[in-house]
Amino acid sequence: MAINLSKGQKISLSKEAPNLKIALVGLGWDVKQFDGGAEYDLDASIFLLNSGGKCQNDTDFIFYNNLSSGGVTHSGDNRTGEGEGDDEAITIEFEKVPEYVAKIAITVTIHDAQSRGQNFGQVQNAYVRLVDKQTGGELLRFDLGEDYSTETAIVFAEVYRHSGEWKFSAVGAGFNGGLEALCRTYGLNI
Repeated sequence: MAINLSKGQKISLSKEAPNLKIALVGLGWDVKQFDGGAEYDLDASIFLLNSGGKCQNDTDFIFYNNLSSGGVTHSGDNRTGEGEGDDEAITIEFEKVPEYVAKIAITVTIHDAQSRGQNFGQVQNAYVRLVDKQTGGELLRFDLGEDYSTETAIVFAEVYRHSGEWKFSAVGAGFNGGLEALCRTYGLNI
């Protein structure tokens, strides 16, 4: 039975799933029915952050053009978000994550949101879930119920190390400025 988290809630993965070696982080969303014309393309991006909250190098930014680094692998770009289940997914192999990585930020942005006049207020049923890849069991889930009416990027969740344990934080923090704003926040120049 999965644990349902609320915004800001944190949970110890080391305590809840002591045998967890490989996690699948599934991300999903639906676009509200509207008459806007342009298609929506939501993209998951992952930032491997050091203890200062910054990417140490460009390969610490994992997205549709850099699918794997440091034990973290992106499933690839789903351009439509059609159908049931996860729209994009990330695999984390905890034993392969470099020691300098203190936090793994899991984000979603809307491609070309500004030029298309799109934002997360037009997205519904957004969620992030964590599954034990070895057993297939869903361990936790965070449904982002908030209305992000102006934001074009959201930090859905963070997986981080604290006192030798891996923990999960349900973040749900919205950003304006899309992927570029996230990259600047995490110390990258794009």
